[in-house]
Amino acid sequence: MTRDWYGWHDDYDRPGSPLARRLTEVQRLVGAALDAAPPGPLRAVSLCAGQGRDLIPVLAEHPRAGDVTARLVELDPRNAEVAAEAVRAAGVTGVEVLVDDAARTDLYRDLVPADLVLLCGIFGNVSDADVHAAVRYSAALCATGGTVLWTRHRRDPDLVPTICDWFAQAGFAPVEVSAPADGVGVGAHRHLGTPRPLPSGVRMFEFVAGA
Repeated sequence: MTRDWYGWHDDYDRPGSPLARRLTEVQRLVGAALDAAPPGPLRAVSLCAGQGRDLIPVLAEHPRAGDVTARLVELDPRNAEVAAEAVRAAGVTGVEVLVDDAARTDLYRDLVPADLVLLCGIFGNVSDADVHAAVRYSAALCATGGTVLWTRHRRDPDLVPTICDWFAQAGFAPVEVSAPADGVGVGAHRHLGTPRPLPSGVRMFEFVAGA
């Protein structure tokens, strides 16, 4: 049975739900990443961006919003339209919403390496092998000193410690990772290495049922 990714967003509006708590943490970390970014133009990409709730509300109130050029990629056109309307309402002119398969590397070649990369809502819906692959591709998506934000549930078997190891192997250092007791996995990692070339014509991951 195919999941309704539009209806899936309803839990964001339920106070205390795991998604609502996750969103609060992600938005906080987005703001912190923008606060810590060096002066000048900033680039951001959000893969599987949904309705844009991770990034757009933060930009709407952040003093660095005018410095940001961002691309949000979302396959569901209903979610993408909500995100586009949020962009218009927030008046953040540097943000583009694109309806497409966010796993395709070709969608990001003109915006990477980026200062902020959002991989939220992905790691719990793909195979472990594709989580590892996405982490490796992060070293091409993210600029030196840039931040990757990611999410993953903490259900057994808890993959979060392994994901942190994979980020370390890819040249990232942890900024903040939620504790198991928080019930939601939210991580921020900073890229310390030199960005790798982003290959053309590659799909970085694939959503699978029950991942």
